[in-house]
Amino acid sequence: MNIVLTRIDNRLIHGQVAVTWCHHTNANLIVVVNDKVAKDEIRKNIMNMAVPPGVGVRYFTVDEAVLKLPKASPKQFIMLVVETPQDVLRLVEAGIPIKTVNVGNMHYSEGKVQISSTVSVSQDDIDTFKKLTSKGVKCIIQRVPTEKGVDIEELINNL
Repeated sequence: MNIVLTRIDNRLIHGQVAVTWCHHTNANLIVVVNDKVAKDEIRKNIMNMAVPPGVGVRYFTVDEAVLKLPKASPKQFIMLVVETPQDVLRLVEAGIPIKTVNVGNMHYSEGKVQISSTVSVSQDDIDTFKKLTSKGVKCIIQRVPTEKGVDIEELINNL
């Protein structure tokens, strides 16, 4: 399978992801992997409006993604979009070959600490990023391709 980008963004598909990152990575298929969203027709319909012409979109639960991603055509250049680092960890632990994660947006909420202008993490998120790092997955905060990425490990180790 040709995974050209794995992105954590709690907004999932929106203009920045769909246009900027698809163009930058030459992705021709966006796969949203999240158990709740895969069953939410309203959210899927709203996100479909942001997908550029010529780019396909699929919505899978984590379990569906684990079964279907290995069957992807070599002509599909896949951008995985997930809502949480926990979704990425489940994919990695199930054998999906993810080596780098682009961390785009994780909104602040009670119990989280802000580590960059667009990323706030809970203790569970920190633990999950550490597990990903221990499995050889590099997690880089980067909103857009023109921005210099920051390794999340450097930021969470300073907490």
